[in-house]
Amino acid sequence: MTNKYIVANWKMSPTSIAEAEDLLAYIDEHLQNETENKEHSLIICPPFVFLDDVSKILSTSRLSGQAELGAQDIALADFGAWTGEISGPMLKRLNVKYVIVGHSERRWKIGESDEVVNKKLKTILANELTPIVCVGERERNNNFQEFLKNQIKATFAGLSADDISKCLIAYEPVWAISSNPGAYPDTPESALESIFVIQEVLTVNCKLETRNLPPFLYGGSVNATNAKDFLSLNEIAGVLVGGASVRKEEFIQILKNS
Repeated sequence: MTNKYIVANWKMSPTSIAEAEDLLAYIDEHLQNETENKEHSLIICPPFVFLDDVSKILSTSRLSGQAELGAQDIALADFGAWTGEISGPMLKRLNVKYVIVGHSERRWKIGESDEVVNKKLKTILANELTPIVCVGERERNNNFQEFLKNQIKATFAGLSADDISKCLIAYEPVWAISSNPGAYPDTPESALESIFVIQEVLTVNCKLETRNLPPFLYGGSVNATNAKDFLSLNEIAGVLVGGASVRKEEFIQILKNS
C-alpha cells in the first residue's frame, strides 16, 4: 500500500498539556489495532507551547518511528530582535522535522503576503526542515486558475527545482473550509483540477521535471467522511487535517480509512 502523509494541524488546541497527552495516548493505543496493515507518514503539529512536551512523548512512546513532529509556523529570521517569534534553530533543537507555511489562516486572517510566505519557505529550507506549503484560492470563480498560477509563482519565487522538490504542497481551497462563511464541500475531481494547474506552473515556470514533482496533499476541511475519497487518488499523497485532528475518535477513523 502506498504510504500516505497524514498531517495533524492542532492549530490552537488543545487547551492543556494534559489534553495533549491524552490525545497522543489515544492515538498510540489505537494506531496498531485500528489501522492494521496501514502505512502512514504521521506528522503532529501542536501549538508552540506544547512542542517540547510532544517531542518527548513522540520519542519515548510507541509513536517513536511512527510519527514525526511539525511546527505550525516559523520566524523570518534565525536570530535577532523578533519579539514573539520562534526561529528555525529553536525548532530543530526540539526535534521538529516539518513546518507548515502559507496556511490560509495566516494568509487571510493574519495577512501574510506571498512575499512573506516565500521568505519563510526559504528559511525553512535553509534550516534543512521540510516545508508543508499551503496554497489555494479564496473563491472558486472563473479566475481561480489565474489566481493559483500567480500564487504559486510568487510563493516559490527564487527557489531552485531541487528546493521545490523537497517540499510537501498542501492544496487548501479556502472556500471549502467549514469555518469560513458560505463554505461548501470540495470534491476530489475539483481538487485534482487545481492540483494539475499547480503542477503545470511548477513544470513550465519552475522547470521541475514531472518525476521530481513534490507530493501533493489535500487540506480543505478534511474529516472522517471525506478523507477516504481524497486519499484514494494516486495523485493525492496525503491530507492536512485541522479540527478533526484533535477529535481523537474521528482522527483514528481518518487513519483507518487512509
